Amino acid sequence: MKAGIVGLPNVGKSTLFNCLSNAKAQSANFPFCTIEPNLGVVNVPDERIKKLEELVKPERVQTATVEIVDIAGLVKGASKGEGLGNQFLANIRETDAILHVLRCFDNDNIIHVDNSIDPIRDKETIDIELQLKDLETVQKKLEKVKRTAKTGNKEAQIELVVLLKIEETLLKGISVRAIQFSEKDLEIVKTLQLITAKPVLYVCNVDEASAVSGNSYVDKVKEAVKDEDAEVIVLAVGTEADITELEDYEERQMFLADMGLEEAGVARLVRSAYKLLNLQTYFTAGVKEVRAWTIPIGATGPQAAGVIHTDFEKGFIRAETIAYEDFVAYGSEAKVKEAGKMRVEGKEYIVKDGDIMHFRFNV
Repeated sequence: MKAGIVGLPNVGKSTLFNCLSNAKAQSANFPFCTIEPNLGVVNVPDERIKKLEELVKPERVQTATVEIVDIAGLVKGASKGEGLGNQFLANIRETDAILHVLRCFDNDNIIHVDNSIDPIRDKETIDIELQLKDLETVQKKLEKVKRTAKTGNKEAQIELVVLLKIEETLLKGISVRAIQFSEKDLEIVKTLQLITAKPVLYVCNVDEASAVSGNSYVDKVKEAVKDEDAEVIVLAVGTEADITELEDYEERQMFLADMGLEEAGVARLVRSAYKLLNLQTYFTAGVKEVRAWTIPIGATGPQAAGVIHTDFEKGFIRAETIAYEDFVAYGSEAKVKEAGKMRVEGKEYIVKDGDIMHFRFNV
């Protein structure tokens, strides 16, 4: 599962990517600096794993990770192949969620492709290009489905209704994620890989002075997206990039405190991206290793076991499970067992975020 960073050229996408992954993607003051998408594997900040490390004292610790992709800047006409349009749209189609960076700061030294700062216009430019690309995909599919539906094919007739609903929405300039679909219809939508069906998180890139409370640009963005069921995060990307360059943890914390922040904004962003991708964490905790494992929300015990090894899923017998809160309250697995707080869960169990699990399996 990966989230793609999108936005117009020069809004701070590559600087944000560097901040997140320390992969040092090239960032510069001209459009199309990023041509090939950069992929970074980012640790998900989680206080719970630190607590487990304190209690278990393992030989090693491994956090959960999320993949972030830095994609080339989009311009007007991208859906028709302008700029790096076709390549950009192909790259974004392969992601599972969108982190949409909007420039919400004034700085005459950093050029803007439209020569003025207006995050709402910028958002609409990208929305329109993505909607046009989706419209092209849907209309191509409609041609085929209409022919099949005319032969009396029931499945094609159901698909036709869904496609017409999507086409009508896109023609109104509304993204597909705004449509309410039934579970069955959603299966049809998934096969289309529509870009505007992906969940989105808006990242308002602000100056240092606006890092805590935002500014008038941020207020406009929040107003514009209030009906979209999308989170808005305020981030002083340039300043945070400078802070990540500091080697010393204490020094980084001091800089953040000076800005009025308790933690780095990128930490909040990574957690939000994780949630946006519909992911959650369970833990394994032993003296060899304390580790966070990433699973989709709603995964069953065997599916969670399969993330460690496919044999665990195939031969799943049961999962010995401790709630994170119980582990912390009692301080060790032995004491949790004594208190009768360890549960034995079967194949139907839906794993909860923070569960500490030990799998029994037979291959």
